[in-house]
Amino acid sequence: MKRKFFEVAKSIAISLIIAVFMINYIFQIVIVSGESMVPTLQNNDKLILEKVSKLITSVKRNDIVVIKYPADISQRLIKRVIAVAGDKVEISNNVLYINGTVINEFYKNENFMKDYDETVVPQDSIFVLGDNRNFSKDSRSSDIGFVKLNLLEGKAIIRLYPFNKMGRIR
Repeated sequence: MKRKFFEVAKSIAISLIIAVFMINYIFQIVIVSGESMVPTLQNNDKLILEKVSKLITSVKRNDIVVIKYPADISQRLIKRVIAVAGDKVEISNNVLYINGTVINEFYKNENFMKDYDETVVPQDSIFVLGDNRNFSKDSRSSDIGFVKLNLLEGKAIIRLYPFNKMGRIR
């Protein structure tokens, strides 16, 4: 009887350790708060955040990521990566340019964007924007600016809720 109890307790302990490891280092469930990523993501959408790829591969343009808010790292923001280190970013006459090329932003909700002078994204940084540009605090804001890669939490990969929109995020 003691032996069986010990085996069950050991299995539960191992399962808990694996679950804690996965939640802290591999996957995490996050809830979207706010309207800055509309129409791609809605307030209260539940997502799976994948945390490993940031350690293995570099972040790419159009990835949807969760970052620590640079002005208060206890807060999290979800944004779209628009440019990576070395890219030149410019917004002029409602058009986004990366390295001088017009970017077709199929995901964008707003047609009006304030101009943003051409700037080069520094090393170990990314430039992020919300899809709902007029209601997004993002790299255009002085308290966010270019986001250092060490503030990157991970990449949103799957929407879990609402169920009718469950699936891969683009």
